[in-house]
Amino acid sequence: MIAALALAAVLPLADPAEERRAQDLEREIRCVVCENEPISQSTADIATDMRNLVRERIKAGDSDDQIRTFFADRYGDFVLLRPRMDASTIALWGAPVALLLLGAGLIVMVRRQSAGATLEPDVRDGDR
Repeated sequence: MIAALALAAVLPLADPAEERRAQDLEREIRCVVCENEPISQSTADIATDMRNLVRERIKAGDSDDQIRTFFADRYGDFVLLRPRMDASTIALWGAPVALLLLGAGLIVMVRRQSAGATLEPDVRDGDR
């Protein structure tokens, strides 16, 4: 009942295409109060305000990217359920891969050195 009241506080847009855009964007923007919940599903007051803001920005003629950027600039990249690709997100996603490759390289290098050490003749025995 409460969820229905919170969701009903947002008036649908007159244009069905714009309403679809608003609903799609609402599924991509995270509620800043709820944990990992899009504003489309949140019953928090701030989520209702954010849904209304999405609709206002659509009415004003903003593109989807402009609306995402508006929310990311205001609340940080965390608000986007699908973060933008930039230097920080590339580093965030690339660091584990780089560390795995570095570790694999070190393992290969250590194994080659230990294998090479067992193949060398023992010089302590002298010439026989």
